[in-house]
Amino acid sequence: MIDFTPCEVNKFKAYGGANGNKIHVRYQGKGYMLKFPPVPGRSKTMSYTNSCISEYLACHIYESLGIKAQETLLGTYTDRRGKEKIVVACRDFTDEEKRLIEFAQLKNTCIDSEQNGYGTELSSIMAAIDEQTLIQQDELEAFFWDMFIVDALLGNFDRHNGNWGILVNEGKQTAEIAPVYDCGSCLYPQLAVKEMQGVLEREEEIDKRIFVYPTSAIEEQGKKVSYFEFISSLKHQGCNAALKRIHARIDMERISRLVEDVPFLEPVQREFYKIMIRERKEKILDYSMELLLK
Repeated sequence: MIDFTPCEVNKFKAYGGANGNKIHVRYQGKGYMLKFPPVPGRSKTMSYTNSCISEYLACHIYESLGIKAQETLLGTYTDRRGKEKIVVACRDFTDEEKRLIEFAQLKNTCIDSEQNGYGTELSSIMAAIDEQTLIQQDELEAFFWDMFIVDALLGNFDRHNGNWGILVNEGKQTAEIAPVYDCGSCLYPQLAVKEMQGVLEREEEIDKRIFVYPTSAIEEQGKKVSYFEFISSLKHQGCNAALKRIHARIDMERISRLVEDVPFLEPVQREFYKIMIRERKEKILDYSMELLLK
C-alpha cells in the first residue's frame, strides 16, 4: 500500500469541487491531487462513501478502452488526529505549464450558445462543440460521445461541463483534449457493502440501477436522459458511432482483472463491481448494438 502521509504538500495550490477535501502533494517527483472521501451521507449534496475507489477503478477502465485518463493511485493518508483514510492520488496534468479549460469555460466563450457554460442541454453542448476553435470539431465531438458511452457502462451520474475539458499551453499556443478525470461518480459510490449484497440478491434491484438510475447529467428538453433509452433509440449518429468504437474495445476479462487488482476491496465489492459492469454492458450496450446491426 502507498502511504501518502509523508509526502510534501504544496500549500500554494488548491482545488475546487464539492466532493471531499483535496490537497496537492509530490510523490516520486510528480504532482498529484490527493482526494479524500467525504463524510458518508444520504443528502442531496451527494456525499460518497466509495468515491476514491470509484475514481481509481473508473480511470483504469477508461485506459483499458483506449481512452486517455488521469493517472490514479490508491493509498492511505493518516491525518493529524491519527485517523487513517483511503485516498486516491490523481496526477495533476497542469503541472507541466499547461492550464485546464473546463468545457463549461470553453462553452462560455461561444456567444451563440443558448445556455451558460454549465447548461447541460445536449443541443447547447453540440452547438458549443461546433463553435469552439481550440480543437477540431469532429475530434472533440467524437471524444464527447466516447466518454458518454463509457460513462453509460460505468453508471456515471455526474459528467457535467465542469469535469471534462481542454489542456492549453498559452506560451506554445497549443491545445489538446484533457485526459478523462473526475470519475468519482461512477460505479455507485454511495452504496455500502451491505447494500451491495442486497442488490446482488435481487434481479429487480440490479435492473433498477440499470434502467431507472443513475441517469446521465446530460439533458434533453430540460430532463436528464436515461442511458438505456438514449443509446438504444439510435437517434444520434455521433452516439451510434461511439457505441461501435467502444463496444469493440470492451474486454470483460481485462476489466475483471482490474477489479481484482484494486486494493482494500471486500469480496462482495469485487463481485458487485464485476456483475454491475457486465450487466450494464449486456443490457445497455450489447442490446443497443444488436439494434444497430439489424
